[in-house]
Amino acid sequence: MSADRKLYEGKAKILYATDDPEVLVAHFKDDATAFNAAKRGTIVRKGEINCAISTHLFRLLEACGVPTHWLDTPESDRMKVKAVEIVPLEVVVRNVAAGSLCRQTGIALGTEIDPPLVEFFYKNDELGDPLLTRDRLRLLNVATSETIDRLRELALTVNRHLSEFFASCDITLVDFKLEFGIASDGRIVLADEISPDTCRLWDRRETDSERRVMDKDRFRQDLGQVEDAYERVLERVLERVETLSNAVT
Repeated sequence: MSADRKLYEGKAKILYATDDPEVLVAHFKDDATAFNAAKRGTIVRKGEINCAISTHLFRLLEACGVPTHWLDTPESDRMKVKAVEIVPLEVVVRNVAAGSLCRQTGIALGTEIDPPLVEFFYKNDELGDPLLTRDRLRLLNVATSETIDRLRELALTVNRHLSEFFASCDITLVDFKLEFGIASDGRIVLADEISPDTCRLWDRRETDSERRVMDKDRFRQDLGQVEDAYERVLERVLERVETLSNAVT
């Protein structure tokens, strides 16, 4: 299946058409951006690492009954995905207070959030991806009330499974961003990626507030050892996947 016509290039991925209109190829880039692309750089092997982590987590979620756009991973930095119409919302789930939540509310870093907080952000770079209330969602007409309810349900289901999985890797899933799309059959499916680019991950084996960071915050905050952190996440994911596979066999 060829993939040579570029459809879209974003900050982290390039989407290519294939000879099947229902299938696209997502190429994961090494480019790194932060603060709405105000900060730019490169993380060596980021594309391969994020593609591998996303592949394993999509497989995990599919096995748990969560529909995703993932089809196959034919190359180390390329993923075959279902063609979907992206819902113009970023769905953020927070288990522990960090990042913008702390800056905007004064809640102390590391405060546990129970039940998890689900937030919706409008995917619009020109507006700075603003946080939307339910009334604003209705005003903008970006999604129906039923779609919002379904997105929340799916996000919390994903959170439950990923939190358990990462905990088994000695990693705390602090918070994360999800994107969803509508497939040709009308189903809402999980899209985009799940990786250290889209998740805030803390190493449970570390107590130091900087050394524990295993995600893109290392790039955002100039903490250094960004590639090493991404590699460690992948290593632990692979170790856990192998353990689960051996348990089944």
